[in-house]
Amino acid sequence: MVADTNIQVLRETQGRPTGLWRDAMRRMARNRAAVASAIFLALLILVAVFAPWIAPYDPTAPDFAHIREAPSAAHLLGTDEVGRDILSRIIYGARISLYVGIVVQTATTALGVMLGLAAGYFGGLPDIIIMRMVDIMYAFPNFLFAVFMVSLLKPDTTSVILTLTLAGWPFPARLMRGQVLSVKQQDYVLAARAIGTNDLQIMLRHVLPNALSPIIIQYTLGIAGVIMAEAGLSFLGIGIRPPTPTWGGMITKGREYFRSSPHLAIYPSIVLGLTMLAFNFLGDGLRDALDPRMKR
Repeated sequence: MVADTNIQVLRETQGRPTGLWRDAMRRMARNRAAVASAIFLALLILVAVFAPWIAPYDPTAPDFAHIREAPSAAHLLGTDEVGRDILSRIIYGARISLYVGIVVQTATTALGVMLGLAAGYFGGLPDIIIMRMVDIMYAFPNFLFAVFMVSLLKPDTTSVILTLTLAGWPFPARLMRGQVLSVKQQDYVLAARAIGTNDLQIMLRHVLPNALSPIIIQYTLGIAGVIMAEAGLSFLGIGIRPPTPTWGGMITKGREYFRSSPHLAIYPSIVLGLTMLAFNFLGDGLRDALDPRMKR
């Protein structure tokens, strides 16, 4: 009876345990910057998905009667060097940036997790081969490697995605390997191995779920890096080519007219900067929410 009373008092003072993910979401909800960033990114995704219905003009159709006009009621953010509506191009540019960011980061994370899991769990020759591949990739700066690869390929969305995926997989692979080396020494993994559970089941049911928290954080933060890399390639003129609207390409063209028409470069730069900040704040919020030391 006394023990039951003590348990009830403990639950009332500390809160009923709800599990890792519910506790993480509760801590996440208290992080105002992370919540605001999540709302901003959700709205940006909706805008990108429904771009054909939201954009007021065709983003690729020139209008030579309205070249480099300042913001007005007809064109809320003005027009560019050939009369295209900047707001419409920013909206459609969000499609490219988010699509490239999510696809590339999903592919790099999946490849890195698979290789890192194999290297960390099996060790030996697989670990040596995979880690030497990682070391070779780390010998080249990611962005310079991407510039080199894109310059050899056709400058389109597929080439950019392939190049950034090849450049980005080593980091999640190394991160996953480190997590697996720690998790596979835990008692529940040793117990599963002792009762005859095969390696694949141990990897998928015991090791992988308990090593994913840093990977989720890295995935969120990595999207921002991929979007910036795509914008950088477009800014250099070797990424996705015009007339396809990209934020980096818009900034490049706007730089040429910055003195006379600064709005050409300022508005896409603002949207790109806000998107980077939102992904970084969201990643920081996830890191704090998934940190077991933050549970109290």
